Amino acid sequence: MQVRIYREAKTAMQSGYARSRRWVVEFEPESPREVEPLMGWTSSRDTRSQIRLFFASKEEAVDYAQRNGLVYLLEDAKERVPRPKSYSDNFSSKRLGRWTH
Repeated sequence: MQVRIYREAKTAMQSGYARSRRWVVEFEPESPREVEPLMGWTSSRDTRSQIRLFFASKEEAVDYAQRNGLVYLLEDAKERVPRPKSYSDNFSSKRLGRWTH
């Protein structure tokens, strides 16, 4: 059984990093999804694909996978590089683009 270990990304609707600090262990699907003929819903016989486990650190998540004999794929999170911005740069005479407001 294979699992994927990763850190959640910050959503566009968040201004802070509240839920982006935790690590997630997610089971990879073992069977493909099927379209149910009567209603047209997508279903799967694999119930483990619905399970997501949350951990405070990467080491805890890796330790859990090793303890349970799971093959894991570790995806390190890309750190965000903040670019310094200033409101006055919008009105600078050295601005490359046209000022359109």
